[in-house]
Amino acid sequence: MIHIIKKILLISVTLTGMSFSQKVENIEIDNNKVFSDNEITKWAGLNEGQNYFPGIIDTSLNRIASSLSSNGYFNFSFIDSRHAFSTDSQTVDLFLKIDEGLPTFIKNLFFTSSDSADIISHLSSFEYLKGEIFSQYELETTISSLLTELENKGFPFAMIKIQSVYFYEDSTDGEQYADLFLMLEGGRKSRIDKIEVTGNSSTKDYVIIRELRIDTGEEYSQDKVENLPKRLNKLRYFDPVPVPQFYVDSQNNGVLQINVREKNTNNFDGIIGYVPPADDNESGYVTGLVNVTLRNMFGTGRAAAIRWQKLTRESQELELKYLEPWLFSYPFNINAELFQRIMDTTYVQRRIGGAIEFLATEDISASAFIATEEVIPTERTVPVFTVYNSSTLATGLSLKIDLRNDPLASTEGFLFETGYSFSRKKINGPEEYLAPGLETNPNLQRITAGFSAFYELFFRNIVALSVNGKELRGPFFEQSDLWRFGGTRTVRGYREEQFLASRIAWSNLEYRLMMTQRSYAFIFFDAGYYFIQADPDRGVSENEDFIFGYGAGITIETAIGLLGVSFALAQGDTFSEAKIHFGIINEF
Repeated sequence: MIHIIKKILLISVTLTGMSFSQKVENIEIDNNKVFSDNEITKWAGLNEGQNYFPGIIDTSLNRIASSLSSNGYFNFSFIDSRHAFSTDSQTVDLFLKIDEGLPTFIKNLFFTSSDSADIISHLSSFEYLKGEIFSQYELETTISSLLTELENKGFPFAMIKIQSVYFYEDSTDGEQYADLFLMLEGGRKSRIDKIEVTGNSSTKDYVIIRELRIDTGEEYSQDKVENLPKRLNKLRYFDPVPVPQFYVDSQNNGVLQINVREKNTNNFDGIIGYVPPADDNESGYVTGLVNVTLRNMFGTGRAAAIRWQKLTRESQELELKYLEPWLFSYPFNINAELFQRIMDTTYVQRRIGGAIEFLATEDISASAFIATEEVIPTERTVPVFTVYNSSTLATGLSLKIDLRNDPLASTEGFLFETGYSFSRKKINGPEEYLAPGLETNPNLQRITAGFSAFYELFFRNIVALSVNGKELRGPFFEQSDLWRFGGTRTVRGYREEQFLASRIAWSNLEYRLMMTQRSYAFIFFDAGYYFIQADPDRGVSENEDFIFGYGAGITIETAIGLLGVSFALAQGDTFSEAKIHFGIINEF
C-alpha cells in the first residue's frame, strides 16, 4: 500500500511539473474593433512566455469583461476563445475572439438629497457626463471632485451613493443608454469649534495652536487641514506630523485633533582638543568647537544658541543668539545676537544686533534689523597697520519664502531668501595711518540671495539644488568687512572660511536616497566663485577664481539631532587630501 501511494505522489509531482513548464508562446486577439490588441492583452494579464495553467482562458476573459464594463461597454460577447498545444505539449497558443458591442451612454442623472438640499447647487459638475460613454473612471473622478469641493466648504462627512442604474435600449436609434440615480448625503455643516492637542509632554498647547492659524468657529476645509502638518514641521520640534483628525463630540462641537510626537530640540555639538607646545619657549593651548542650541525652551518656543570656536592659539569666535517668538501673541518674532571674533594678533571684532520678523503667512516672512559693530586693532610692541579702528551702524531688510514640506529633510518645495543691508562706517584711527584724502565715513552695501529647490524623481529619490550669491559694495574694504568662503555651508572639500572675498556665489547639487523620513545618503557636487577687487593702498591685489568640490555623505537622525558626515574632494585633490565634514546639522 505504501509503495502504491509513493507511485501516485511521484506521478502527481511529475504531471504538476509538466503543467507548470508549459509556456504561452503566442496570444492572438481577434474581432476587436474599438480597443487595440495591446490594451486587451494588458487587461487580460497575459504575456508571451508566462506559465500556462488550467483555467487561464476563463481568468483572462473575466478580467477583460471587468475592464470593458469599466469603460462603458456592457454589451460585449466572447466568441470561440480557445487554446492549442504544440505537438510536444511544451508550448500553448491562446486565441481570444471578442466583440465589444455597442457602448452605453449616460442619458439622465437623477439626484436626491437626504439632509442638505442647499448643496444641490454643487451638482452642476455632473452635467457634462450626460451624453458621454458610461465610464467608471469618469464617474468616480466626478464624484471625488465634488466630495473634495464639499469637504473644503464645511462638509467633511459628505457622501454620494449610487442607488441604482437603469440600462435600456432606445427603440428609435438602437443606442444603449443608462439612467443613474444618485443619493447625496451632505451631513451637517461643520466648523472647528475646538482644537485638541495630544502627544506633547513639553511643548505648550498654545505654541502648537498659534502655528495653525485657525480661528475658533472657522469653517472646516480639508485643504487647509491637510496643509497643517507642513506648518508644524517647520517648528522642528516634532517627528513628521500626520494629517489631523476631525470629529464631532457629544455636544455637537467640531473637534480638530492634532497628534504630535516630540523630538529632542536641544542640541550639543562639540569637540575639544589640546595642541602641545612646539618647544620649551611656548605653552600648549586648547582648541575646538562647542555649539549648544536650545530651540524650545520650557516648551514655549523660545530659542537660544551659544557657539564657541577656537581654531588657532590666537583666533577664536563667540556667538550668542536669542529668539522671542510671537511677541504679545502677535505674529512677530524678536531676534537678538552678540558676536565676537578675535582674529590672530590682528583685531577684535564685536557685533550686537537685533531684528523683528513679521510672519505674514505660514510661508512668507519679512524682517527688519539693526546692528552695531566695532573693530579694534590689536596693540603691538612694534606698530604695524592691520585694520582701522572703526564703528559701524547697519540696517537692513530681508524676505523669506519657505514652501518646503519639511525644513529638516525636504522632499518637495523650495526656499527663497534675500536681504539688503546698508552700513554707515566711521573710521576712528589710528591717526598715523589716516592718509590724506581717506574717506573716513564710507558707506557699505551688502546684497544676498539664495534659492533651494527639492524634487522627488521617484519614491525616496530626491534631487536637491541650491544657488546662492553675496556681494559687498563700497569704496574700499577691510579684512573684517569681507565675506568668508569655503567649507561645509558653501563649497565642501575646502577648509572652513578658506577664502576672503567681496563677491561670492556657489551652488550645491545633491542626489539623495531617503532611508527614513529624515535620514538619507547622498552624493554631491558643489561649485563656487569668489572675487576680491584690487586695493593698492592696502596692498591687496585682485583675486578671482572658480572652485568646485564633490563627494558623498550621509545624514542620520539621532536623539541629539541630525548628524551629518560628508567625504569631500576639492578641485585637484588626491584621495589622501580629502576633507571630512562632520557635525550636528543645526538651524536656529
